[in-house]
Amino acid sequence: MKIILIRHGKTKGNAEGRYIGTTDESLSQEGIAEIRTSKYPAADVVISSPMRRCVETAKLIYGRVDETYDGLKECDFGEFENKNYAELNGNKYYQKWIDSGGTLPFPSGESMETASKRQTAAFEEAIGKHKNAESIAFVVHGGTIMAIMQKYNAGNFYDYHLKNGESMVLSL
Repeated sequence: MKIILIRHGKTKGNAEGRYIGTTDESLSQEGIAEIRTSKYPAADVVISSPMRRCVETAKLIYGRVDETYDGLKECDFGEFENKNYAELNGNKYYQKWIDSGGTLPFPSGESMETASKRQTAAFEEAIGKHKNAESIAFVVHGGTIMAIMQKYNAGNFYDYHLKNGESMVLSL
């Protein structure tokens, strides 16, 4: 089975370097243009996070979304949500999170471990449901892709960071 992992197109928050997890942003005009000019592999099934930026990306690429899974949503960044480095600079909790290598839970949010378990469980549920498909596209978030790739390819979580609109193919 061919798995196509696509990170959603760029949003205003992404362009500003913000932690965008639970904020339900639409694609920016730049993000739409980038998706429209990129090429992606064909897919028998198109699965998406239910967040607007992912659904919009999937529809631009494939013209449809076959299913959404709540478990594929990005991490809940809690108190860091919709803030960027400049706004968090000097915040003692942000510094503790940075010093932990991202292992501490986000204040009033999720830990990366909890988010990764949720995301990979949703991925596995979708794969199980569509086990007879030859190819499945997952239009999701950067953190979701990193969690899936870390579980199936090992290595460091951040080794699998994709820019907005980028994709990779995984064979299962």
